[in-house]
Amino acid sequence: MKPVKVGICGLGTVGGGTFNVLKRNAEEIARRAGRGIEVAQIATRHPNAKCDTGATPITADIFDVVNNPEIDIVVELIGGYTLAKELVLKAIENGKHVVTANKALIAVHGNEIFAKAREKGVIVAFEASVAGGIPVIKAIREGLAGNRINWLAGIINGTGNFILTEMREKGRTFEEVLKEAQELGYAEADPTFDVEGIDAAHKLTILASIAFGIPLQFDKAYTEGIARLTTTDVNYAEALGYRIKHLGVARRTDAGIELRVHPTLIPADRLIANVNGVMNAVMVNGDAVGSTLYYGAGAGMEPTASAVVADLVDVTRALTTDPNNRVPHLAFQPDSLSDHPILPISACESAYYLRIQAKDHPGVLAQVASILSERGINIESIMQKEAEEQDGLVPVILVTHRVVEQRIDDSIAALEKLDDVVDKVVRIRVEQLN
Repeated sequence: MKPVKVGICGLGTVGGGTFNVLKRNAEEIARRAGRGIEVAQIATRHPNAKCDTGATPITADIFDVVNNPEIDIVVELIGGYTLAKELVLKAIENGKHVVTANKALIAVHGNEIFAKAREKGVIVAFEASVAGGIPVIKAIREGLAGNRINWLAGIINGTGNFILTEMREKGRTFEEVLKEAQELGYAEADPTFDVEGIDAAHKLTILASIAFGIPLQFDKAYTEGIARLTTTDVNYAEALGYRIKHLGVARRTDAGIELRVHPTLIPADRLIANVNGVMNAVMVNGDAVGSTLYYGAGAGMEPTASAVVADLVDVTRALTTDPNNRVPHLAFQPDSLSDHPILPISACESAYYLRIQAKDHPGVLAQVASILSERGINIESIMQKEAEEQDGLVPVILVTHRVVEQRIDDSIAALEKLDDVVDKVVRIRVEQLN
């Protein structure tokens, strides 16, 4: 059978890895796909020293690839929003299938892109957009299709996880570890997307859509980064039996969908709490299967290429199928997507870790307990440390039971008005994930 012709746009880390995997495993891939998959053209402005492209035609213009009549599948690996969107929509307009690793593009423009793909009868595959080499999109969209998904939670940014691991294991500051992460190539020169949670929110938006059958709504995801975390809170969490992870959480409730990224205390004995370094992991809870965990490399040259090539195999297998019988982009049939709303963070429910810096005066604990009790907040555990020598302040650390966030907001506002409370109250959400 005639081989499928692929055009790769972008020969950076993932593009080079994709070319290498397709070349090295060509025979195995053909046996799986039922026909060969051949790179017929590459668009790149910079050669990749880790990639021997041989006689493969190379152009500096990405639109040469999408306009090439010989190309069946366009692989978009240039990243970003604007040019990538133009490239993908032009490929679809030309009747070409698309494989992409671009989480930002899918999270922000996916609804428009998928609608155009359905109109043209082509596939847009995006497994590599979330958690690198972990096949979590396929697992949720297909492997768990018999389940009503209740919630999912994931460590889906390796840079943030590396920073928190170093802070916990070695007592280092956020600033120290971030600098090392940049030197190692884990973090960009501008690390905002990683450390402020934007990258994780892109990925969580995609996971939530395929888990709950809702349109992509990145603009409604609550996002909080890790830049303000201190080794003090990392150590106190450890003393209470928790680990702090930068977690993406999506949960179905009767009122709506929770869609939030933030630092989170997780019990130290949970498997996901022990995912360290740059590794990723996603927990998914379904009504039939219970909780499942997907773990692996969330980035990197060949781990991400593994997901890109898997999508190429899937698209190749589906080339001759009726478009109406293909797996839907967001797992549910397009006319069956839910309008269940995304909840504001104030309406989400969680337990909370609070750290209060108080003057060493009698009755402070009673005042704290009274403020929480008046707002219907129960305390699960409390820890009071000795007064700190330099300023005479007493750290009071407590963990609450689950409560709607608005009540915590009100409580913190009241606590910060107390004469005996100094500085802002530190608040970190707590998830048991059981």
